[in-house]
Amino acid sequence: MNIYARITGTGSYLPPNRLTNADLVSQLAAQGVQSSDEWIVERTGIRARHFAPAGMACSDMALQACQNAMQAAGVTAQDIDLIIVGTSTPDMVFPSTASILQGKLGAAGGAAFDVQAVCSGFIYALTVADAMIKCGSARRALVVGSEIFSRLLDFQDRTTCVLFGDGAGAVVLEASEEPGILATDLHADGKYTSILYVPGHVAGGKVQGEPLLRMDGQAVFKLAVGLLDETARAVLAKAGKTAADIDWLVPHQANIRIMQSTARKLKLAMENVVVTVDQHGNTSAASIPLALDTAVRSGQIKPGQTLLLEGVGGGFTWGSVLLKL
Repeated sequence: MNIYARITGTGSYLPPNRLTNADLVSQLAAQGVQSSDEWIVERTGIRARHFAPAGMACSDMALQACQNAMQAAGVTAQDIDLIIVGTSTPDMVFPSTASILQGKLGAAGGAAFDVQAVCSGFIYALTVADAMIKCGSARRALVVGSEIFSRLLDFQDRTTCVLFGDGAGAVVLEASEEPGILATDLHADGKYTSILYVPGHVAGGKVQGEPLLRMDGQAVFKLAVGLLDETARAVLAKAGKTAADIDWLVPHQANIRIMQSTARKLKLAMENVVVTVDQHGNTSAASIPLALDTAVRSGQIKPGQTLLLEGVGGGFTWGSVLLKL
């Protein structure tokens, strides 16, 4: 009997501090940085984002998202034997945020580790969990994306500080006799490291380098559009499907123009694209599971539909997952 992996529950969490563009523009103006709601919306499609308060950790947000996902799946922490967290903003250098999350959940015993692929983190984590379930190493996993990017932002750089937000999303992935995840596709190319990175680390008890996000927006845009199209077509080919089989595209919520370009290349109407970037901003590894949970809970996405999940991130990393919910 073949073993497949299937999503049985979704969950998400957004911190309470919601900043509209007007709120953020006002704060930036007080620091001598000029921007506007019109400028942000025209270039990104973003209208609001959430920032985590001081004292809130990445694992705290992940905990809330996981509890919501487990409730939706009808499982308890004791049922979980694998936890994978995609994050670039861990609670600490070590242990992993997944291990900390495991302790907060009370789900001891199973494997727990982080995946660092920046905005592709959830796609990478879901692919690893799928493989582990299919080979029998796990039966029920929590796959999480959780990020506090607000703490990496340079608020003197208006080209990046308006883009990102904080949040968490999670799914319960279970072994099943029915196909769920149909195909996956992962890639990376390290020669593009310098177009999106945070050049800082800890050494000798001090921060070395500059622990703030740096991005060449035009280079990222040009690369992302082509790579997202390539990985979408690759994962469809692996599953023996075509773009016509896709009910919903659930892309990384980075920029509405990238999402529109991706849909156009696949000949998908924007009505079949889940869009939350306007309310969440770019939440990195959390953006895809956040968008997925939002669409599931609103009734947009229904059981039995075919979804294409895809993302790109620093590294440069990219990938996709084709699944039937």
